[in-house]
Amino acid sequence: MAALPRDVPRRSPHPAPPPAAFRALEIAAVDGHPIAARHFAPPVPARGAALIVPAMAVPQTFYEPLARWLASIGVHAVTFDYRGTGLSRRGSLRGLAADIVSWAQLDVTAVLRALQDVTPGLPLTWIGHSLGGQIIPFAPDHRELARVVTVATGAGYWRENAPALRRKVWLLWYLVAPVATSLFGYFPGKRLGMVGDLPAGVIRQWRTWCLDPEYAVGAGGPAVRELYARVTAPITALSFTDDEMMSARNTVSLHGHYARAPVELRRIDPAEVGMARIGHFGFFRPDAREPLWERVLRPALALR
Repeated sequence: MAALPRDVPRRSPHPAPPPAAFRALEIAAVDGHPIAARHFAPPVPARGAALIVPAMAVPQTFYEPLARWLASIGVHAVTFDYRGTGLSRRGSLRGLAADIVSWAQLDVTAVLRALQDVTPGLPLTWIGHSLGGQIIPFAPDHRELARVVTVATGAGYWRENAPALRRKVWLLWYLVAPVATSLFGYFPGKRLGMVGDLPAGVIRQWRTWCLDPEYAVGAGGPAVRELYARVTAPITALSFTDDEMMSARNTVSLHGHYARAPVELRRIDPAEVGMARIGHFGFFRPDAREPLWERVLRPALALR
């Protein structure tokens, strides 16, 4: 068969879906705190539901392209911002009572239940980006999950970070984070050009985790180790050879704590899927639709 001329674009086997509308929501967390969320309802018969759980300091708007695609293939998709971040930020972060565990226990749990309320009987998928794949054990309703997909998720122990990050992250944990948080009453990441603004309890707990070789499990002890072991939903872990933050060792370490869950580790080289770069964030960009969402994520969702 003759090759197409270079100036004739190839037709994708999966044409771009029409934009899916979303409905803005304000969901009361378990303790009543308002959490901003968005629900992308499918314009076609629904076959599943997915909660997109964000990375540290990444706003829910970043995940909108993926949420729209999920809706287009029949999956109710919900995005949200943890308290104190993105659209869930209400005024100053000084004095805001929040840490990573409370984000999961109070915020994620409430959003997950809200999604279940509008999608009864549909298989529920947790799609966790980075931090979003680390905190599953702290959300007690993980027992309701049909499956989990983690993306660019690994333990954050700094000595095992990707080399480019490891060369500079020690400065964050040993100097910038403790000093800036003490001075401002929260972590002023936007002003510093590092991570993003975070409540004091979040950055302090994250620092404790990242300084421990076993990350959250090492910092939390046997009780947290058991929480990880209670997760039983099958996990597809997608990591990338050019991730500038998470190393392969980070990924293996974190997923090893999900001791009772079937885990499939898939480490993807951008070249193998025809992409120049993926990195820590590229999976969620629109140009990943064909090479990663259609070819990798759709089979992982196991939609009936």
